[in-house]
Amino acid sequence: AVVSFTASWCGPCRFITPVVVELAKKLPDVIFLKVDADDLKTVTRDFTVEALPTFIFMKQGKIVDKVVGARKDELQQKITLHMLKV
Repeated sequence: AVVSFTASWCGPCRFITPVVVELAKKLPDVIFLKVDADDLKTVTRDFTVEALPTFIFMKQGKIVDKVVGARKDELQQKITLHMLKV
């Protein structure tokens, strides 16, 4: 799963959201979850998110990687690396 931590006031989050939506459409086998950091502060704290947006990659309930910031290329690379079945 790709868990994205965002907030409505976050400019970089708004920039990357269409990219994430497009990736979710292209990759129906990958689960994409969106967490509003303001609404779910406890969850955000539990995942030690310190900057927005943050993307956490999880496999079998464990964190395998993360991307901090609206870094489109890195996000796509990590999804390919961790989420796509070969």
